Amino acid sequence: MSLAPSVTSILCALGAKPQLAGVTKWCAEVAPVEGLPKLGDCWHMESVDEIVRLRPTLVIGSVPFKTETVENLLGRSFAFLALNPRSLADIKRDIRLLAGVTGRILAGEKLVARMRRAFQTIRASSRHTARRIRVYCEAWPNPRISSPPWVAELVEMCGGETVVPAGQRVTEAEVATASPDVIILAWTATGAKADTRKTYEVAAWRNIPAIRNRQVHVVRDELLNTPGPPLIEGARALQCVLRAASREKS
Repeated sequence: MSLAPSVTSILCALGAKPQLAGVTKWCAEVAPVEGLPKLGDCWHMESVDEIVRLRPTLVIGSVPFKTETVENLLGRSFAFLALNPRSLADIKRDIRLLAGVTGRILAGEKLVARMRRAFQTIRASSRHTARRIRVYCEAWPNPRISSPPWVAELVEMCGGETVVPAGQRVTEAEVATASPDVIILAWTATGAKADTRKTYEVAAWRNIPAIRNRQVHVVRDELLNTPGPPLIEGARALQCVLRAASREKS
């Protein structure tokens, strides 16, 4: 049973979909999960009994966790595995861990290699960016939370520089002081519906380059907030934005 889109995306990429007893309602955005029961996640679960009825031997979750939900999962008839990736290296380890759990070690190595090759290609093709672009990536607007650390790695891979601490609450004043050239909105659980208008209306940001030059962009949240195979497309989306911004500044 998977309680996180990231876990589901990895398991499906490994060919382990037949071993899934159920997934979350968010997983359809990142993996082909037609026909599987769709329940809550590690943040909100209506009833753990829904999971018990599916009779899983292992339930796997990932951040963000809500303490009460995790407490309700522990001590049940199934084992519970919690993942907390922070970096691309962590994601690679999680892929290998899930590959081992599902008996798909070779598939895990192939997936790690596929992601590595894709990232190497993106990095190589970003070397000719005219100038490093200063970037603020936002995972949530209220309170403002910057995108996770692995997103900062993707930004760097694409020729950019993250200008606020990654994966933390930040103030509007901190973002204004950082003076980003580009703002990326990847608001959690909103798909591509992040509202750029709200960003342009922030009074404290009127004079930063990203606002003056109309460089606020939306990247689908599942492409940046899912620590698994979707990050390949997320990195490509970031690369397109930063390339365009670089041309504007040249």
